[in-house]
Amino acid sequence: MPTPEEFKSRLDALRGRIRAACAAAGRNPASVRVLPVTKTHPAESATMTRSFGFLAVGENRVQEAALKRPLCPPDLRWELIGHLQSNKAKAALQIFDVIQSVDSAELAGRLGRIAEELGLVREVLIQVNSGRDPAKFGCELEEAPAVLEAALARQSLRVMGLMAVAPLSEDPAAADRTFNELRLCRDRLADRSGLPLPELSMGMSGDLESAVAAGSTCLRVGSALFGDRPSA
Repeated sequence: MPTPEEFKSRLDALRGRIRAACAAAGRNPASVRVLPVTKTHPAESATMTRSFGFLAVGENRVQEAALKRPLCPPDLRWELIGHLQSNKAKAALQIFDVIQSVDSAELAGRLGRIAEELGLVREVLIQVNSGRDPAKFGCELEEAPAVLEAALARQSLRVMGLMAVAPLSEDPAAADRTFNELRLCRDRLADRSGLPLPELSMGMSGDLESAVAAGSTCLRVGSALFGDRPSA
């Protein structure tokens, strides 16, 4: 875990990269939020982000967030960015404020039904495998309309937009294609549903410039803020 001084230095560098990427894309840096990813880092890391003004953190695992959240500031929002198994839907709804990884109509329906039973309303994003990478989770581009329809059918779910993870590749064009395809998918779904679907969660420490150029509104950043992750 970095010291507050180290974190500030990394945050300043990160914000510099984002400002430069936004300038190149003709965008306002205020239109891009950073979601610190605290996966495998201690609860103190999440608490430290709050002291620097962050309102939310991202976690990949339900069990890990369940242990950390009670130790952190109560006003910190928690967003699930990792794959969600359907048998953990209830726990995820109880722990997270936002679920970014809704990747099937079945999962959307299950989350919506359980949320209604619990009297909860949760923000969700549809995760799309817009890079068509067999190693990544997310619905196929062709399946996205059905997933959105299933989520919209549940009053307990508020669909905010889409999420994607770029393939691991030495070719920067792979990230460009992934992010551009996600934006186009969002545009099609917005036209079809009449909803703005404003959130495009795409881009991480290594490919944020490509994501900003494609229209990302949420960068999920771990290593650029916290350094290399410790072993899980």
